[in-house]
Order: sequence, then structure tokens, then C-alpha cells
Amino acid sequence: MTDTNIWSDVWDPQEEDWSGGGTVSKRLPRAAELPGLGATLYELDPGGFVVYHVPHAWEQLLVVLRGRPTLRTPDGERQLPEGEAVYFPLGADGAHGLKNETEEPVRILMASTISSPEVCEYPDLRQITAQARTGSLTGDRLWLIHDVEESDA
Repeated sequence: MTDTNIWSDVWDPQEEDWSGGGTVSKRLPRAAELPGLGATLYELDPGGFVVYHVPHAWEQLLVVLRGRPTLRTPDGERQLPEGEAVYFPLGADGAHGLKNETEEPVRILMASTISSPEVCEYPDLRQITAQARTGSLTGDRLWLIHDVEESDA
């Protein structure tokens, strides 16, 4: 297990991370990744965001460590205070996105169940992704993006 201090301002180098078009300024390697559970630390600079998405296999728990991000859910938008924790269930009820509309960085901890495969919808982008943590027939990690056409709806 990797030790990660959530208060540190030292960020390890990271691989490119496609998160549905969001602008995540910094991402630490998973603080924990065990079968069935993971946690990642993110920082969003002013204007940064995590695109609105609907996870179908990963339940998630958001904890605001620093700043005041704006959360979008099916119920609308609201600004979260530091220390707020929000649970996102599977499917449409768990749809969520974040943005930093403040002048200061926002730091969040996102914990999630890690099921494989995961299918995730991105309604604003009109895309669906399918991803698996296992190797595919090509030997590469499975990561497919499907653009939803009007006739698919």
C-alpha cells in the first residue's frame, strides 16, 4: 500500500488521466487501491472541473478537504463547505459533477468501490465509456468511448 498524506503540497508525477473532459489540476496516485476499494486525492484550480457523469458500477464518496467546490447532481447545484461528505449511489441517482468557481484551489478526496468492468455515462458530452481493469485481447487495458447519436437516445 502507498502512503499518501492528504495535506501535502508535494504531488507525484502522474500519467495522463481522462476523466471525461474535466480539468483536474493535480491527482495523486490512489491513496488506497485494494480489491473493491480505492481512494484518490484531487485538486482543482480555479475554473477546474470534473465533468457530470453517471457511474454504473462504482459507488463513490466525496469529502471536501479544502475550498468550496460547486456540486451538480440531478437535484441541481450547490456549493459544498469544507468537511462536507457526499455519497453517490449507482445509476442516475448518483450522477454528479464538480467545478471550482472560486479563486482558490479546491482539494477533494474521492473514495470509490472498484468494480470491473465499469460503464459510465456522460450526458453533457453524449458519451458512454466502458472500461475494465483487466487486460483485453489486445493486451491493453479496455477503455472504449461510444458517442451517443440522436438515434441512439
